[in-house]
Amino acid sequence: MTSLVMSRMSTNTVPISGRQTTLRCGPYTAEIASVGASLRSLRHTGRDLILPFSEHQVRPAYRGAVLAPWPNRVIAGRYEFEGVEYQLGINEPSRGHALHGLLAWQDWCPVQSDESSTTLSTVVQARSGYPFRLDVQVSYQLDHSGLHTTVTATNTGPGSAPYGAAAHPYLVAGEGRVDDWILELPARKVQQVTPDLLIPTGVNDVSEDRHYDFVAPRPISSTTLDHAFTDLIRDNEGHSTARLTTWDGSGTSMTWGRDCPWVQIHTADLPDAESSRAGLAVEPMTCPPNAFNTRTDLIVLLPGQSHTASWNIEAIPVNPAHTRS
Repeated sequence: MTSLVMSRMSTNTVPISGRQTTLRCGPYTAEIASVGASLRSLRHTGRDLILPFSEHQVRPAYRGAVLAPWPNRVIAGRYEFEGVEYQLGINEPSRGHALHGLLAWQDWCPVQSDESSTTLSTVVQARSGYPFRLDVQVSYQLDHSGLHTTVTATNTGPGSAPYGAAAHPYLVAGEGRVDDWILELPARKVQQVTPDLLIPTGVNDVSEDRHYDFVAPRPISSTTLDHAFTDLIRDNEGHSTARLTTWDGSGTSMTWGRDCPWVQIHTADLPDAESSRAGLAVEPMTCPPNAFNTRTDLIVLLPGQSHTASWNIEAIPVNPAHTRS
């Protein structure tokens, strides 16, 4: 009886969101939870850059989680790879899809940590529906230009493996909600989906419907989005940057490279009024929804092969040129 009580006490010392790591560098602080290798909070001079959650809270949905070995949805959980048909477990029962991979609720193991960086690792074990084995590492590095995240997957199995990855932070511009903020998204095309099951139906130019056009920054207002965007405008170094700002020009930016040719934008319209539209999900993705079936930008890892994707979140300071009219 005594040993059982002691075991329970030891278990209860670990927060429900997993083991915690705090990173600091200059005006930035970040907190990482080991369940899902989740980015639990990110602040600049005390201001939230993402929608946080408590270490003693079960992570709300996929907030801040690393998504692999696929991002977004595999429609109905079914796909074919190298002539074999597979059925994944359905973890989005309201729509009947396999959502956001296999690692979001896994407890990752810390590999290295110091004051401003940490690395966590886990293994995608072969299983029914995904009979492939991957070693996955995520590193978080804070410096004076923000938080840099890198996800690397290595195929340690005997055969080729389909793969994709993404981030899932909910960016926060400042006070207020999504309706109050301005979005700049350098994407010229959007993937259309069915309104109920979010099944992809095709890709259109955003110029065909201003509802999806945020190439020039404009208020989100009441716009509802849960769409993947592509044909990204990039700078000379191949980077794309989404910016979410308030009326004074301050806010949060997220930047990613050519390893993520897609980005999902979600206004988080939820039944719970307190959580609904409290942050904007900006999810750089290596492939679009349902890539296991369409094979669009799908990564196929050969045995021993690795793939790396990375992104950065940074504070946008107040622009003194912006004043209220």
